[in-house]
Amino acid sequence: MFKTNEGTLDRVLRVVVGVALLAAFFAFPDAGWHWFALIGLVPLITGLVGTCPLYMLFGMSTCPVKRS
Repeated sequence: MFKTNEGTLDRVLRVVVGVALLAAFFAFPDAGWHWFALIGLVPLITGLVGTCPLYMLFGMSTCPVKRS
């Protein structure tokens, strides 16, 4: 559907950050910033899918170019 524009390291870091933020959401339910941790869904989903809409918007890519 969308062209992959994230490299392996970028994807791994996004998934790790997303999981950490979501873990904080469930680990600290009474904290004042509790709901802010749901932002972790964004890097988690983009890391799993391999496409970042902001990268597309700015014409960026961290995915290595395949050369023949």
